[in-house]
Amino acid sequence: GSYDQTTIVWDVSGSAGFVQQQFADHQAPALDVDWKDDVTFASCSTDKTVHICRVGTPKPLKTYTGHTDEVNAVKWDPSGTLLASCSDDCTAKVWDVNSDRTDPMQDFKSHQQEIYTVKWSPTGPGSKNPNKQPLLATASFDGSVRLWNVKDGTCVQVFNRHRDSVYSVAFSPSGSYLASGSLAGQLYIWNVEEGKHVRSFKGKGDIFEVAWNKEETRVAACFSSNVVCIIDFVKPGTPAIEN
Repeated sequence: GSYDQTTIVWDVSGSAGFVQQQFADHQAPALDVDWKDDVTFASCSTDKTVHICRVGTPKPLKTYTGHTDEVNAVKWDPSGTLLASCSDDCTAKVWDVNSDRTDPMQDFKSHQQEIYTVKWSPTGPGSKNPNKQPLLATASFDGSVRLWNVKDGTCVQVFNRHRDSVYSVAFSPSGSYLASGSLAGQLYIWNVEEGKHVRSFKGKGDIFEVAWNKEETRVAACFSSNVVCIIDFVKPGTPAIEN
């Protein structure tokens, strides 16, 4: 997605990539894209819309217009049937892509400021942890992170330890922990089920992205100070290794 209002699909199978298809249906800069599968993706824009597009099809398959301000992020759930979006209108919405309804399946309105990003837990149908409850995390400029039960629309956890805007969240591979990063360099790790803060890290600069390794033993955070930090994560209750 680009400031030029378009989204481009590149063919990178060869030594030199080339444009396979360019979509020019947004009326303002495109802020995020997320693939559902090898041919279908979602995009969102400051034009307040969400598009679902398919490679080889000239126009969007669906367009959702429920937001009242620019849409910052879109993310597919592990099953590929639900799409989450978040906006400067302080809401996050979940769209049932397989249905004909044009209104959101869920409309989460508890945040008091803009929601910058959303992330699905790696749990529930279509995930590697199918027997765990699927959750959606929302991170906001109000300093809070919220976890939502998408089935019934309830907020199951509120993490409000941050004092600054939260720009990034990431679930651990098991879905048991959530990392969150904010302005002023604050990283927290939370126990999802218990709703408790379990680890902290403070760096220099603002945090704009956090990510886990696949072993669930480290968290990476990138800072506005041109630094990437790798933080070791020892699960609470893990016995210390004696040398």
